[in-house]
Amino acid sequence: MSLDVDDTLVDYSTSSRAALAAMVGNADNWSLWQRITDEHCARLLAGELEYESMRNIRTRAFFAALGEEIDLAEATRRELHRQEVLASGWRLFPDVVPCLEWLRATGLPLAAVSNASGRHQRVKIAALGLAEYFDTVLIAGEVGAAKPDRVIFDTACADLGVPVCDTVHIGDRLHADAIGARDAGMKGVWLNRQGPREGALPAGITSISSLSELPELLVCELSAATA
Repeated sequence: MSLDVDDTLVDYSTSSRAALAAMVGNADNWSLWQRITDEHCARLLAGELEYESMRNIRTRAFFAALGEEIDLAEATRRELHRQEVLASGWRLFPDVVPCLEWLRATGLPLAAVSNASGRHQRVKIAALGLAEYFDTVLIAGEVGAAKPDRVIFDTACADLGVPVCDTVHIGDRLHADAIGARDAGMKGVWLNRQGPREGALPAGITSISSLSELPELLVCELSAATA
């Protein structure tokens, strides 16, 4: 069993929006921030940027896109403030601990699989008490591959010592998590906390709206597999 971290276990969007608002004055440019962040994380994974400098360079690029040219020192100062606000706002969703307690009680080996870019993700996982639940933690910036690349899914299964075809992965991103896992040969589950979605789900994908639904889903999957 593998689970995504941000916006699956941790309410990352709320804390990240608050941190952006603290740095800029509002979160109106959240989509722009996300796009520039994704671009710079991709450059990090490609080896074009070092982790120690990526976030500061990203923040400078963000302000440039808003029409404000700042030097790297000022970008670093603003980014450090954003990170402080971000860390102070980290929270688990209410359904997380009960679900993880149930999963551990079943004896299932568990992996956390995150597209985060660096060691700050391990700090977050430890600070929120999540580390004790997982047998392995896969960070894209350390593995050198990010979801939906099957490499990170294969690596998680290898670490757990379980076949890919017998592993379920759940995450909040339909393409990166659920479809990526399905295409890697796993069972892909989309955690759609936002509510009903128009149109049919892609083939082979299951959707739930809360982690409280996961135990029943897994029991049903196991029953179907052994029927």
